[in-house]
Amino acid sequence: MTNVAKFSASLDVLLKYYTLLAPSIIFQMLPIAFIMSTIFCLSGLNKSNELVALFSSGLSLARISLPIVIVVSIFSVCSFFASDIILPKLDQEKNQIFYYEIKKKPWLISTVRQNKIWFRSKNRLFNLQYLRASDAKAQGLTLYYFDEMWNLLQVVTAKNVNIRKNYWLLMTGRVTLFNETPGFPQIEYFGEKTIDTGEEFASLDANFNSADMMTSSQLREFIDRNKEAGLNTLEYEVGLHKKISYAFSGLILCLLGIPFSVGDRRSGGRGRSIGICVLIVFSYWLSYSSALNFGKHGVVPAWLAAWTPNVLFFLLAIALLLRTKK
Repeated sequence: MTNVAKFSASLDVLLKYYTLLAPSIIFQMLPIAFIMSTIFCLSGLNKSNELVALFSSGLSLARISLPIVIVVSIFSVCSFFASDIILPKLDQEKNQIFYYEIKKKPWLISTVRQNKIWFRSKNRLFNLQYLRASDAKAQGLTLYYFDEMWNLLQVVTAKNVNIRKNYWLLMTGRVTLFNETPGFPQIEYFGEKTIDTGEEFASLDANFNSADMMTSSQLREFIDRNKEAGLNTLEYEVGLHKKISYAFSGLILCLLGIPFSVGDRRSGGRGRSIGICVLIVFSYWLSYSSALNFGKHGVVPAWLAAWTPNVLFFLLAIALLLRTKK
């Protein structure tokens, strides 16, 4: 039989967890809400012939749409500050509840302190300078072993780590052993070394991303410190630029939805509007996700990966607006 992870938590714990999760979901859904509200608002005016009356009075489509664009712009700015200041704190609290009270695996929870990532597993402390759980790799490991009285027994350091099932493969590091008798500790260097992690760290969650738990200023400092140490920071750099670019994706989609709202009044209706929303959002998200992956793998610079879809869709929106002769 297949082993299935069993979670047990009381109703109030689940309620608190999803309450903390809700703001993140709302932030992710804002771009969809912006384009849907724009298309439904303008297409409704168009179908009831109110747009014709506004055009007859000398108002252009740009002037009619300006209040919508202003409101969406204000919401975009507010959403950025909310996601940068509030969401990281909520993510930390959410992770505490998930790993401690739902998943019952507190050793998998991570904290970012002094620009490093920390895990605790019983009498071991794991310190990583860089972690990319999506492809099971880490850099800058320091592993501390303690006895039952929390006396330091040994320290293992490694430059690179490959995370495998039930074990970690360490490369280029050293082991420092602390003896009970006075004297200098014993130091052994290694090219490769395997440490048993059992079920505890068989696989770190792919959803783990410490960039989500840091503000922009903390993330910049984290990137600078790790760059100085010669570590790969591509994923964190992409995460930094993504914080800003995604907050304004709703504005881009809003502009793109305007020219599609003033077509033939007899064609479609609500179903047509929904279809247009789905097509635009799907096209944008496909290009945005692809660009971010290119950035994370170093194909293009991080800033270019995060901003290229916004720039391209903004230019497309402007071109369509100019072609709309109203």
